Amino acid sequence: MNLIDRYKRIRSERYLNETYEGSYAFVGLGGHSIANLYPVIRHLGLQLKYICVTSERKAALIGKKFPGVTGTTNLDAVLNDPEVRGVFVAVSPKAHFSIAKKVLDSGKALFIEKPPCQTPEELEDLITLNKGVAVAGLQKRYAPAVRMLKKKLEKERLLSYDLHYCTGAYPEGDALLDLYIHPLDLVCHLFGKAEILSCTPAGSDSYLLTLKHPGVVGTLELSTHYSWSDAVDSLTVNTVAGVYELDRTERLTLTLKPAVVAGIPLEKTGLGKTASRILYARNPFSPVLRENQIYTQGFFDEIRFFAERTQGRKAEIISDLVSLRDTYSLIKEISK
Repeated sequence: MNLIDRYKRIRSERYLNETYEGSYAFVGLGGHSIANLYPVIRHLGLQLKYICVTSERKAALIGKKFPGVTGTTNLDAVLNDPEVRGVFVAVSPKAHFSIAKKVLDSGKALFIEKPPCQTPEELEDLITLNKGVAVAGLQKRYAPAVRMLKKKLEKERLLSYDLHYCTGAYPEGDALLDLYIHPLDLVCHLFGKAEILSCTPAGSDSYLLTLKHPGVVGTLELSTHYSWSDAVDSLTVNTVAGVYELDRTERLTLTLKPAVVAGIPLEKTGLGKTASRILYARNPFSPVLRENQIYTQGFFDEIRFFAERTQGRKAEIISDLVSLRDTYSLIKEISK
């Protein structure tokens, strides 16, 4: 057997050996769940026993689409089933808090989509109730490019950052909590607790912000006055050594700064030049897991780590409820 065949055999056997005991339940059957969460659950081989919905008609159809899965509208029955070890919740954001409380009170492990609740006070209630595993679905934290950037920045002297999160109109919910939780959580995750230096409305549900973190100041444009088909999600971080640019979670680059000698920038003399390096980039040509957007956006690892922890194994939970305190505090201040 040559090395390539041996590698493929080891890889497939490793995948088959990654098994999970017990059952799981899912509350919700929305577009986001179907597109991003259910495929990961299936790939991992998690035994989904229940899908809980609010419609009896939908519940009756679930068994046809998901063989072996029971459709139900009775959440209490699901939570009383001792075979269920973990529960995924992805429904209307305003319903997340009440369902999360029930799941945590039952002692089951909880995966709750963002936002897990509406206020910092509700977040504290969930933290108090949690005695086991609870993960919030802030997938950007798990994205490979973001994890790489965080490690890089820990070794750098930061100067400033500039973030743009610009989409089309969002009439179906609370843009600040439902949409902007992603960029606001990202900067809290990367740079620490934020103090608002300025907050200027830029149209309905849109803001121009200046935030101060320990060691760095940043500006943010959060807007729903652009386009969904050409949405912008970018972060530029200026450090002493160079400039990091994160484009969505697809590409991370570093542009090194030219040398300055005796206060003279060598690039002005023609001797110094900038040099850019691609630190991470998704390769859409290669149809493998690590190049799939479900993986590069962080959905895969957030669910995999949750499943590992429900099995009592070691796994890095990056988005536990306690870690959301700074994010919720910032959202509350902006909402004022």
